[in-house]
Amino acid sequence: MIPFNKPYCSGRELDYMKVVCGSMTMSGNGDFTKKCHAFFEERYGFKKCLLTTSGTDALEMCAMLCELKPGDEVIVPSYTFVSSAIAFLREGAKVVFADSGADNPNITVDTIRPLINGHTKVIVVVHYAGVACDMDAIMQLAEEHHLLVVEDAAHSIDSFYKGRPLGSIGHLGAFSFHETKNINCGEGGMLVVNDERFIRRSEIIWEKGTNRAEFYRGMVNKYGWCDIGSSFLPSEFNAAFLWAQLEQLEDIQGKRIHIWNIYDGILRGNVEQYGIQLPQIPDYATNNGHMYYLVCQSLEQRTRLMAALKEQGIQTTFHYLPLHSSAYYKDQFHGAPLTNCDRYGDCLVRLPLFYELSDDDAIRIAQLIVEELKN
Repeated sequence: MIPFNKPYCSGRELDYMKVVCGSMTMSGNGDFTKKCHAFFEERYGFKKCLLTTSGTDALEMCAMLCELKPGDEVIVPSYTFVSSAIAFLREGAKVVFADSGADNPNITVDTIRPLINGHTKVIVVVHYAGVACDMDAIMQLAEEHHLLVVEDAAHSIDSFYKGRPLGSIGHLGAFSFHETKNINCGEGGMLVVNDERFIRRSEIIWEKGTNRAEFYRGMVNKYGWCDIGSSFLPSEFNAAFLWAQLEQLEDIQGKRIHIWNIYDGILRGNVEQYGIQLPQIPDYATNNGHMYYLVCQSLEQRTRLMAALKEQGIQTTFHYLPLHSSAYYKDQFHGAPLTNCDRYGDCLVRLPLFYELSDDDAIRIAQLIVEELKN
């Protein structure tokens, strides 16, 4: 069986975790945490980075920093993971779901604009498959209406919009280092703060509502409870594992993009006549090799294709079930039909893509898809 995903290990993770075992700091915010923060801030120009225990926690910190009040509304794509919405629901906001675009699962200005009203406070953008939303247009729309923008960049390590790193454009950003992502530490994430007004409070929320970070920097002579917060800070073992991955970032990205290009080179021009839609990379975006997907013509075609590949020992998977039609939310949704979102929910299938996938296996998978569609 060729699995859908296999988490990557560089070989240095255990070495660095052993270093943590011999150090004086295991609980977090030690040397490896600081090295990871510095890596992201220096490489990508993020103003402030804070590692978290998950991408969900990073989004929850974003929601807390937005200071939402009852009655406030947050626009979120329906075609995303539940964390993109639940972080804001937990703060008491009303989530308003936006449709995807026709060319790819990202939301667009056209799907966002009709949802803005006097209660709207935040727009959450999800860069699906690491491919950027049109951020200039979205940021301009947000500025017109005095809204905050949160980038859910869970898929988007080392991906860019017009030369700017994803996660650096909105007021706040959130990354995931779950084992399914390009760079992983098993389970982890990161908050990115791009707006100066949120920096001090982000550290306090990160440190369980205390100003301990300022105490360790010698800025105050004692620390105490200052605000709400939680235990968002990951252990040094997570940071050590992540650091080993970051050292190999360029190698990992190069290999994943290489596999993506193998798929695309065989499939593009050979499957569209069967109603298949392939990933579209806009001119303003880059491809970080996070995911290769097909959008089938129908649920039935997807089901047949996935079954045929499974018979050949190839594991594929669909992706999100639209949040607006989920068991939890469907009775609360009263908006216009989200037709593109529903189409992706029924028709999108993801192909295996991981560092150790061989060229031969990627070629075989793509060729089997073409043969199955012909039949």
